[in-house]
Amino acid sequence: AWRTPPGTRLWTYWLLAYALLGDGLLRAAADGGPDGLPTGLAGGTWPTATAPVLALTLACAPAAWCAHHFAVRAGRKLATSRGLEDFAESVRPLLLGTFALFLCALTALLALCGAALDEPAAYAQALTLGALLLLARLLTVHGFTHAPTLALGAAAATEAMALSLDLIGRLPGCGFLATPVETVLNSWGPGGIPALACGAAALTLLFHTTRTLTRASAHAPANEPR
Repeated sequence: AWRTPPGTRLWTYWLLAYALLGDGLLRAAADGGPDGLPTGLAGGTWPTATAPVLALTLACAPAAWCAHHFAVRAGRKLATSRGLEDFAESVRPLLLGTFALFLCALTALLALCGAALDEPAAYAQALTLGALLLLARLLTVHGFTHAPTLALGAAAATEAMALSLDLIGRLPGCGFLATPVETVLNSWGPGGIPALACGAAALTLLFHTTRTLTRASAHAPANEPR
């Protein structure tokens, strides 16, 4: 935690808050609301998405285990590899396998929490957000803090812009500003906004991660944040 920049923590809190309240606010805004504050109920006028946020919270444990597992296995491969290319080729499938393992664990948690709370699991937006947060964690614990902050900030800014445009679009003569948001809402529902925002950021960060964490220098014992 001490290596996490304040900006990364701020964007993470925003993304989690949006996962809890954002879809309901966007749906209420599209219907002319909201008419009140969130009630904590999935069926209220401003519904909250408790199940995916609970699953993401519980996923902190498998995320920590995956990050530790990857670091330990990569360290062993660094000690036994015969060269930089050999190390990169052996670590890349380990990284992708760790990433896939976490997504499987998160999917199971989403299903369990959705069933336990009798709420929609919101797989698309929760999985893309979980993937983004895991990649940010993997990079941060290895000392690479700049890219996670940018990726999380871009996703948060996209969600904030979608909310702002939808609300501003109510003003006279400003309806055209809400057209992109309404197009996504009509096609995929409110969950399409965070799924697209976090999905695009996660894919970008995954590409960066596969290039960064497959370098031997990323796993040096004296690696410093950069």
